[in-house]
Amino acid sequence: MAVSNGDAEALCPYRLVLEHVTSRWGVLVLSELLDRPHRFSELRRAISGYGGRGVSEKMLTQTLQTLERDGLVHRDAKPVIPPRVDYSLTDLGREAAEQVRALSEWTRRRMDDVDKARRAYDEARAAS
Repeated sequence: MAVSNGDAEALCPYRLVLEHVTSRWGVLVLSELLDRPHRFSELRRAISGYGGRGVSEKMLTQTLQTLERDGLVHRDAKPVIPPRVDYSLTDLGREAAEQVRALSEWTRRRMDDVDKARRAYDEARAAS
């Protein structure tokens, strides 16, 4: 039986927020916005600068909307021509972003240990 998004929220709301914050693009959006507000296009360029395949406009839009709905991101649309939209963190979003950044920094610092553990695991599996 399929569970709708609304039903999933009712059953386990914190799990969904955790998924949003720790998603591939959610982590990068929160990290970038921790430093300063960004316009959509500059946020997309900044996130794509992390290497790998860049984020599509559709995926970034969905990620921003999800984080906005969760109260983590503020969208400020200015009534000018051409339209200008800035994204920034709310207080709640700043708190989440600081946690995400701490985890990212830990990962960067401990990557050598993770690589060593992976090699040991792979060697043990290959030997058996």
